Amino acid sequence: MSQSSRFHVRSEDDVQIIELTLPVIVDPVEFDRLNEGVGTVVEGDAGGRWVLDLTHVQYVGSALLGLLVNVRQRIKSAGGKLVLCGLGDQVSKALRTCSLHTLFAVAGGRGEAQKMAKTMR
Repeated sequence: MSQSSRFHVRSEDDVQIIELTLPVIVDPVEFDRLNEGVGTVVEGDAGGRWVLDLTHVQYVGSALLGLLVNVRQRIKSAGGKLVLCGLGDQVSKALRTCSLHTLFAVAGGRGEAQKMAKTMR
């Protein structure tokens, strides 16, 4: 069975959590829809506190990095806060290789990420 790209959003204790799922191989059209959907969700409360959970992300490529940077910029521009969590080795390596790791607050797990998001100034 093939896995599809998707995201799920929920609010927990005044923090918006986006769980992103990306298989190793991502259909470009499907990814564009996902990117647009995530952008729309973030625009609805960009000034809030956000956690982007990447635990189920297997795809690592420029499209993912672009999505992360775009989400960060939307949230930052609106005065919101963003914390990434669940980064696998490949995602972490890609962020470091592209010198993007300094742009993001990163937590090990979701609970830690929620606490960070709530206390960030």
